[in-house]
Amino acid sequence: MLRVVENHSSPHSAPHSMPRTAAFFDLDKTVIAKSSTLTFSKSFYQGGLINRRAVLRTAYAQFVFLAGGADHDQMERMREYLSALCRGWNVQLVKELVAETLHDLIDPIIYDEAASLIEEHHTAGRDVVIVSTSGAEVVEPIGELLGADRVVATRMIVGDDGCFTGEVEYYAYGPTKAEAIRELAGSEGYDLARCYAYSDSATDLPMLEAVGHPHAVNPDRALRREARAREWPILDFHRPVRLKQRIGGFSVPPRPALVAAAAIGAAAATAGLVWYASRRRSAAARSAA
Repeated sequence: MLRVVENHSSPHSAPHSMPRTAAFFDLDKTVIAKSSTLTFSKSFYQGGLINRRAVLRTAYAQFVFLAGGADHDQMERMREYLSALCRGWNVQLVKELVAETLHDLIDPIIYDEAASLIEEHHTAGRDVVIVSTSGAEVVEPIGELLGADRVVATRMIVGDDGCFTGEVEYYAYGPTKAEAIRELAGSEGYDLARCYAYSDSATDLPMLEAVGHPHAVNPDRALRREARAREWPILDFHRPVRLKQRIGGFSVPPRPALVAAAAIGAAAATAGLVWYASRRRSAAARSAA
């Protein structure tokens, strides 16, 4: 069952007499430069939700996601892994951890180009809707940070004890995203022929096909091929910037020290993955002996 979360603080969701329009945005690698769910792995570790092994595994998953995108099979494996991982997590604790680290983790990886595009759509009178496969506990605060009018996200079943059961109630993925858009069009009066959609993945083709103005953003190979064949616009977003650094729609260039810190962080993450792989090889060798 579809549940749409509205940002009631947004001035853009007032009723209109004429047919309305909206811009639908995928989140990961379209609006932000990483996987929103995997980005919080360190916070979840510090909050006692996951162990070091899970942190390393999610770091590797983030690497795979960023290096080449994720096809249907990879997305399914990631869904199964994350569903099993979050079984037993206290939902309120998850929300608190996300709220505490949202600005530190998400604000720096928002694409400047995406933030400008969201502003342009709002200026044109369109609603902005985030449609993401990531969990609602992560996506909803990010949507509020971005000033989105509505959010559609995956929802996990919560037990009577206030913890995730590990089962999925609503999975916002593939054709389901297109169904959500059509339902919203019916309830909100959107004219889909005049609406816009943005995504980086071929798994979102149904969502892109549902609107009159589809756009491929940082597309994977399959989506790039489809976009070229269909003559859809292809956009290149590559400038992550903190929202508070954006003045009048223009971003302040990052300081060299911040660039250096980011490079050091990337090197450390790579070193961690190499260390983890070498430990696994050593363990395997000992077992064989």
